[in-house]
Amino acid sequence: MDAAAEAREAVRRARREAVGVAVATSAYGVSFGALAVASGLDVWQTCVLSLLMFTGGSQFAFVGVIGAGGIAAAPAAIASAALLGVRNVAYGLRMAPVVGRGWRRLVAPHVTIDESTAVALAHSDPAARRAGFWITGVGIYVGWNLSTLGGALLGDVLGDPRVYGLDAAAAAAFLALLWPRLRRRQAIAVGVAAAVVATVLTPVLMPVLMPGVPVLVAAVVALAVGWTNAFAGRAS
Repeated sequence: MDAAAEAREAVRRARREAVGVAVATSAYGVSFGALAVASGLDVWQTCVLSLLMFTGGSQFAFVGVIGAGGIAAAPAAIASAALLGVRNVAYGLRMAPVVGRGWRRLVAPHVTIDESTAVALAHSDPAARRAGFWITGVGIYVGWNLSTLGGALLGDVLGDPRVYGLDAAAAAAFLALLWPRLRRRQAIAVGVAAAVVATVLTPVLMPVLMPGVPVLVAAVVALAVGWTNAFAGRAS
């Protein structure tokens, strides 16, 4: 297979992955819509939150704090959402060479999320990276907002979204993206270190600190382990 054919195949593979991730993650929006309405937001407030904020972790943190403390907890809810959104700054820096020029630079920040970044970075070919980023980001934006509306309208009928396993959809999509990359000991060491730290710290820090702190600490640990590159070059 020549270079041009390999590039076309890489783009097709990126498109397939992007569509799969977009469908799985969009389904998770039903859970957010239902939980937001259950937390006291009305349908319009729920939909505006998805349209303007559009970062799942921050949205869930916001409605979770509002649901626990009411409108008086709004400052804490905003702080929690902002804390979880800090990671998108790093994503933006990493995706800057991928998104393209002109109007794309204006639109890209709104769809630079966990999933679009992960799908893009799963590929080495520049065209495949662009396709993965844009199809994932735009696909999830459209699907997430439609499913948010559906979940908000049907919240009372659906009951607890966790019964249907929708709370695990995003995590499952991330695992599917991560698994093929765990082929060397360095990548495995980074993943295991971050997972262990997040798992241990979550029950310890969540009662006293804002949501998202264990994840950020785990990210720092992952960077530290990755920086040492102690296991580079050794196949698992």
